Amino acid sequence: MKPISNEVSPIGWREWVGLPELQIPRIKCKVDTGARSSALHAFSVESFQKEGEEWVRFGMHPMQHDTEQVIWCEARVHDKRAVTDSGGHTTERYFIKTDVMVGQERFAIEVSLTSRDTMLFRMLLGREALRQRFVVVPEASYLQPLCADKASQ
Repeated sequence: MKPISNEVSPIGWREWVGLPELQIPRIKCKVDTGARSSALHAFSVESFQKEGEEWVRFGMHPMQHDTEQVIWCEARVHDKRAVTDSGGHTTERYFIKTDVMVGQERFAIEVSLTSRDTMLFRMLLGREALRQRFVVVPEASYLQPLCADKASQ
């Protein structure tokens, strides 16, 4: 096991993050060390070809308890593979790569697309995204500054 770097920042068990490449300025996210990969709420997921590559378009509801507001997104498919959820159910999901803003940091992550309508959080930030960047403070929330100001950069 590698020692924790001095460069890591504290992060709470929930944070506001931005997904600038998907035009999502702010979304409440659960930091989930039990999940290897990150997951994003998506519905009406449809694959299509663009310049010889597979892409997906999907809708997402960025706010909890609000199915009226919809952001439509498009992204290149990075992978398609089976994922087993915490209940032991395995489904095939699309994975995309996109930038995430956590506080003042912007970096690329791999995200699976899945319906999270019945879940409290529209996004999970898994341990692959956290590795070498953050240390989780489980009793804290919203330790990172809001990211909306830099999300469009």
